[in-house]
Amino acid sequence: MGVIRKTLNWYAKLSPGRGRTSPPYEHVVQIGDPTLRKASEPVPVDTIKNSEVQTLIKRLEHVLNKYGSVGMSAPQIGVNKRIFVMRHTSKEISYVSPAIVKMRGMSVIPLTVFVNPKLKVIDYTKIIHAEGCESVRSFSADVARYKKVEITGYNEEGEKTQQIYVDWPARIAQHEMDHLDGKLYTDIMDRKTLQCTCWEEVNLSKGRVAIPFVP
Repeated sequence: MGVIRKTLNWYAKLSPGRGRTSPPYEHVVQIGDPTLRKASEPVPVDTIKNSEVQTLIKRLEHVLNKYGSVGMSAPQIGVNKRIFVMRHTSKEISYVSPAIVKMRGMSVIPLTVFVNPKLKVIDYTKIIHAEGCESVRSFSADVARYKKVEITGYNEEGEKTQQIYVDWPARIAQHEMDHLDGKLYTDIMDRKTLQCTCWEEVNLSKGRVAIPFVP
């Protein structure tokens, strides 16, 4: 309990007199925020082009870029609406070794918006890879996901859309769909594989490492 109090005190010193902000946030909420555990509500299709929904979509795209993420859901920025965005650029993939790119089946994903998405499993084969989440910052664990899925829904223009994803793109889509149902990868992970991704740096720095929650 002492560690928790020290952490809270550390955050309190970051910005004296700081006030509350309102969602949609420009940051990603962290595990423990009730928003992450609520099933999100569908968006009335005739409101997709309204300013409120369009603002939410633009904010999702902004936070996706800000954090350099491959997927971002509305609950992660504090709004329980069934919307997520995903993208994986060639530049991001270039930072990963060719062997891992091949093993994980990574491929370029253009910026894609899904409103009221529904998931259908095409290939029930489950693949296990290490997975992380911006809402569980600086941790990862092995997670089994279906190899191939179909996502249907609406795009940012309110038009019907459908995409089939395989391997790593399928993992991203499944991860974001879980967020819309109030689930986190920690619910289905192999618990023995959970790790702090910077554990080696903590040791090298003799414990003098703070886990960042901003990019």
